[in-house]
Amino acid sequence: MRTINVLRFQVLPFLFLLFFIKFPTLSAQQIALLKYKGGGDWYANITTSLPNLIQFSNQHIHTVIDEKPAVVTPDSPEIFNYPFVHMTGHGNVFFDENDVQNLRKYLLNGGFLHIDDNYGMDSYIRPQIKKLFPNQKLVELPKAHPIFNQFYHFPDGLPKIHEHNGKRPQAFAIIINNRIVLLYTYETDLGDGWESEVIHHDPWEVREKALKMGANILQYAFTN
Repeated sequence: MRTINVLRFQVLPFLFLLFFIKFPTLSAQQIALLKYKGGGDWYANITTSLPNLIQFSNQHIHTVIDEKPAVVTPDSPEIFNYPFVHMTGHGNVFFDENDVQNLRKYLLNGGFLHIDDNYGMDSYIRPQIKKLFPNQKLVELPKAHPIFNQFYHFPDGLPKIHEHNGKRPQAFAIIINNRIVLLYTYETDLGDGWESEVIHHDPWEVREKALKMGANILQYAFTN
């Protein structure tokens, strides 16, 4: 697989915008799922979640994404092949120093990491985010943020997909030079909403809401 050099990776948002709008017949770009250390179930939702989101986005917002997402580790040089990396799970997460250095480099040079708490991840992931960006704070995105108003409009901000403990859904971000490099969606469970109906028996109205928000995230990541 071809590796993108750092200089070229810095202009990825512009290149991907051209890719999706002007060159729809070119070969599809692949996105990836993050396989992390710590014992948590990084593979949660692996069967249908991202594939369904990709299919929905390709059909409805005209992205050109490979229907089969890759799996990548945070310390791998292969991560630079993917403009968008998704991470989820219920339990423990651990980034060692190699993970931190490589993942930080990826994010500072055009990459985008979406972390979706599948319930149970929050107390583990926050310290790891702090490792990545010790001098940055996770900030909550307001309802008026553009990520909620891409192709689809969410006037109330992040939608609630699965109810577990009554807390409101929140979207947090690490923002560097006015660009979201890391998005952390909490108390929503978007990834479960992307799954096929047979998995959680969610009605189409719930799954559609999750897929539309996911499509917004992809579009935002590729164009900012």
